[in-house]
Amino acid sequence: MQTLQLTRLDASSVNFEAQLKCLLSWDSISDQDIQKTVVDIIKQIRQHGDDALLQLTKQLDRVHFTAMTELEISADQIALAKVDLQHCQLETLEQAATRIRTYHQHQLQNSWCYQETDGTLLGQQITPMDRVGIYVPGGKASYPSSVLMSAIPAKVAGVKEIIMAVPTPNGEINPMVLAAASIAGVDRVFAMGGAQAIAALAYGTVTIPKVDKIVGPGNIYVTAAKRSVFGACGIDMIAGPSEILVLCDGQTNPDWIAMDLFAQAEHDEHAQSILICPDVGYLDQVYASMAKLLPEMERQDIIGTALRQRGALIAVTDMQQGLELINRIAPEHLELSVGDPQALLPGIRHAGAIFMGRHTAEALGDYCAGPSHVLPTSGTARFSSPLGVYDFQKRSSLMMFSATGADRMGKVTSVLARTEGLTAHARSAEYRIKKSD
Repeated sequence: MQTLQLTRLDASSVNFEAQLKCLLSWDSISDQDIQKTVVDIIKQIRQHGDDALLQLTKQLDRVHFTAMTELEISADQIALAKVDLQHCQLETLEQAATRIRTYHQHQLQNSWCYQETDGTLLGQQITPMDRVGIYVPGGKASYPSSVLMSAIPAKVAGVKEIIMAVPTPNGEINPMVLAAASIAGVDRVFAMGGAQAIAALAYGTVTIPKVDKIVGPGNIYVTAAKRSVFGACGIDMIAGPSEILVLCDGQTNPDWIAMDLFAQAEHDEHAQSILICPDVGYLDQVYASMAKLLPEMERQDIIGTALRQRGALIAVTDMQQGLELINRIAPEHLELSVGDPQALLPGIRHAGAIFMGRHTAEALGDYCAGPSHVLPTSGTARFSSPLGVYDFQKRSSLMMFSATGADRMGKVTSVLARTEGLTAHARSAEYRIKKSD
């Protein structure tokens, strides 16, 4: 049985910044041994393609496929998975899919243009990507929700073909994952995982199609591989362990907050759960609730390890200091468990997803709220956004100058280009300048 161990910090203490930096640090992505392993796997896939993929799948996932045709999960097998589901399971997947689809339809961007008085036309053309790969974890847990959250925004964007990679350790796969793939509109599913799956999607093999972009969460090897293949294709983000930050005013049932922190910690031992509150007595209450509830958790070992390594209860002087700390941390998931959460929104600049009010558990966002749960982690919410339709659409600038516009802007271009010493640029524009009589 796990004994609860949790860091307690005071945001007003003189050494708080150093303590916070230590708490937030996560640099496993830069581990040289992991990087070396990933680089070697990518090299094998690039050099030996399908043969290397079969060998690595046997070695790492303990699945012995004798031919690449066995690696692809057939449409019949996917259809059978839907049939075998309990009615309530299938209904739940479809209900979640509908909400996710509805939300992301609001994100669709349209092409636009405008015309200047001299007839010059400027604008932007929006086009979907041709083919994307979605990675769905299949190690310590299976995530049909990740299928919906990654594939549906791509489908709404108009992506022509969606290729899914999902590891099947020991040949096992959750039927819910396959059913979710069918509901979300995934075109092809391959039983492959890890860095080898990322490499196969990025560079292509005889059997695996090369994709334009790879999205979806994964373990440290998957994340390192995504970083390594960027450039051969696009990626959604470099994601670290999952994390939650709760800002509470001390008025929410402490059992609720304890379970919200557990919900994030049960992902894996590196997940991070942090509670911020100006009421030290309330922090004590939440700690007591956590100690009481932890023995009831099926994944108490994982939860206990995550909380001991990266969890924290942080006391602040007031809610304003709490807001400043939120922006300093830039959390993946932010719960505002307060009476008037909307009043705090103007003060929040950095957060992946914001869950407002005492009844809005972060777990709702993981499954069925609507927005994608693929979110920026490890402070990258300072410059990144949740996965969305816009991640699967490309923007092309449109320009069409009239003769008058080319004459007018050609003179501007001529001066600027010659200032930079680029005379070919200047002369190219000058050819379009009207000659004086």
